[in-house]
Amino acid sequence: MSKTIVVVLDGLRYDVMLSSMGYLNHLVEKSKAALYKVKSELPSLSRPLYEVLLTGTPSYVNGITANEVVRLSKQYSVFHLARKHGLKTASASYYWVSELYQRAPFNAVTDRIQHDESMPIQHGMFYFEDFYPDSHLMADAEHLRTTYDPDFLYIHSMNIDDAGHKHTSDSAGYRGSALKVDSILSLLLPSWMEAGYQILITSDHGMNEDGHHGGTGDGERDVGLIAIGDRFAPGKYNDEYLPQLALAPLMCRLLDIPLSEQMTDYEIPGYRTPAAAGQIK
Repeated sequence: MSKTIVVVLDGLRYDVMLSSMGYLNHLVEKSKAALYKVKSELPSLSRPLYEVLLTGTPSYVNGITANEVVRLSKQYSVFHLARKHGLKTASASYYWVSELYQRAPFNAVTDRIQHDESMPIQHGMFYFEDFYPDSHLMADAEHLRTTYDPDFLYIHSMNIDDAGHKHTSDSAGYRGSALKVDSILSLLLPSWMEAGYQILITSDHGMNEDGHHGGTGDGERDVGLIAIGDRFAPGKYNDEYLPQLALAPLMCRLLDIPLSEQMTDYEIPGYRTPAAAGQIK
């Protein structure tokens, strides 16, 4: 089992990941990370795609078809599967993640901080304002990581999406939010890498030049995936799209737990099995 950290940068389109995130691209350039291009599922909306990322099921199967569907997921998420197989889970995320996998509707007073070993997310810190600073979110995540030592840590940031809706994707505010998150990650990733985590950095959807998403345009659907750790051969694997439905099964493979019956396993270019990763010196 490899301890795994997943970072979801909400609303980050693929081309801006490449142009405005210097540290992440430095890791790719210096053969410390693998880069993929992902085609998001439809609809390209947040709550449906949180469910896609964590259950590996499309909207017509899971029923999370719109942001307004406020209920617990009926699928087995990576959180459920990890806890079932004796792993420790944690998340610093937007409150919709809690509504999908913990309890719904969200109560800001009682549900902001959650610690319950019987729940899918055993240790959670959930924010409920889109402008909650990413600097604070990452501090929340580090508290969870260093205090509870989870095997699976899921971090979900909202500031890029918030800036895109306010200023559009073709704006200094949107690109500046991406630059800021990249700077924060540059302070955290070295210690995560030194500790031997497998790390996935991706997005749920992109953003268009009108400040919206939900449609079928490339700006709304094309997102990146940067993978770091000995389970990935460094390089650029962005000539073809990776299906977004491949990410939940990939998380399970990194954690060495069985996939749910609803997940489909995909071939990931550059992915190494645990045995192959163990042979790397």
